[in-house]
Amino acid sequence: MATEPNLRELFRGDTPTLPAIDTASVIRRSKTRRLPAQIGIGGAFTLAIGGLGVAGLQGLGGTAQTASDSTVSSAEQAPAGPDGVKGMMEGEGTDAVIKRAPADRINLCGGPMAEVAPNELGLVLTVAFPDTAVGTAPVVGTATLTNTGANPVAGYTAPSPAITLSRDGIVLWHSNGMMIQSIQDVSLAPGESLEFAASFTPVVCGVEDDTAEAFRTDLPPVPAGDYHVSAAADVTVDGNAVLVTGPAETVRIG
Repeated sequence: MATEPNLRELFRGDTPTLPAIDTASVIRRSKTRRLPAQIGIGGAFTLAIGGLGVAGLQGLGGTAQTASDSTVSSAEQAPAGPDGVKGMMEGEGTDAVIKRAPADRINLCGGPMAEVAPNELGLVLTVAFPDTAVGTAPVVGTATLTNTGANPVAGYTAPSPAITLSRDGIVLWHSNGMMIQSIQDVSLAPGESLEFAASFTPVVCGVEDDTAEAFRTDLPPVPAGDYHVSAAADVTVDGNAVLVTGPAETVRIG
């Protein structure tokens, strides 16, 4: 134990000079670490497990768009991840990792539908919606997550996937809006499926809707005709959020 004279000696010398702190770098890393994976419905999606819940925010003409061309809602965008998809999310420890646009941001209003490679785990999302009359009322259906691979898959996702309404390869509407959600566990043996409630609104959104906090409330209804409805979701498996999509279904409106 240090004696009193020793303690006096310790404090008698000059205070050591500490190295300068790169505050910008510290803030940037801190912000990155606080952002867990974005999954399911929600543009700026905050995930918490263990009863804390989930809060999410989601959002004609052009050439084919790949998932790597999709933008995220943040002004800061990280480099492309291993799958070539750009994004802004990166977590540590038990948090999931997304280095690409989250599922609800791969298809934006007025842009071309993203081209997404099949999921490497064999997960596929299909949808089923009834034909409906022209209007602005939500259309209720289902989305089904199926494990078509050879191995079991265990993880979690949002209780509702992101739904996109399109025509001729152009996004007309996609899931959007603030909401509080819980986490849906995923445990699928090969060949097993998990069904989700899903809905879409048969209206036309614009670029300004994706850059605003919420979609406009007076969006015009789509005209009568045949349209495509598809689903996308981020499923977190072993700490990594993998993008899952599937074939679109044709829905007649009008």
